[in-house]
Amino acid sequence: MTKADIVGVIASATGLTKVETEAVVDGFISTVINALKEGKNIEIRGFGSFKVKKRKGRVARNPRTGERVMVDEHFVPFFKVSKELKNSVNINLIAAVSSKDDAEGDAEPEANSVS
Repeated sequence: MTKADIVGVIASATGLTKVETEAVVDGFISTVINALKEGKNIEIRGFGSFKVKKRKGRVARNPRTGERVMVDEHFVPFFKVSKELKNSVNINLIAAVSSKDDAEGDAEPEANSVS
C-alpha cells in the first residue's frame, strides 16, 4: 500500500477531499519526523511507538573489498508494534491462511481415493 492508497482510503472514509487528506497525512508524517529529530518518542496506543535508538560504534567489513571499516556511533529511527496490533494482524492472517488452505484442500483430489 502506498501513500496515495492511504490518502484514497482515508478520503473515502472521512468525506474529505484527497487534497485535504494528503495535507493531513503529510502533517502527520512531518510531525513524527520532527519529533524523532528532536529525540522525542511518539506513542500511539493500539498501534505502536516510534523511538530513536542509539547504535554503538563498531568495526564492520566492506563486503566488496573485505576491508575493515569503523562505523561511528549513530542513531536510527525505530518502530515497535503494539501488542494489540500484533495480535490483530496475527488473528486475521491466520484465519485468512487457514481458509485459503481449506479452499485449496477441497479442490485437490485425495491421494488415496480410487476412481
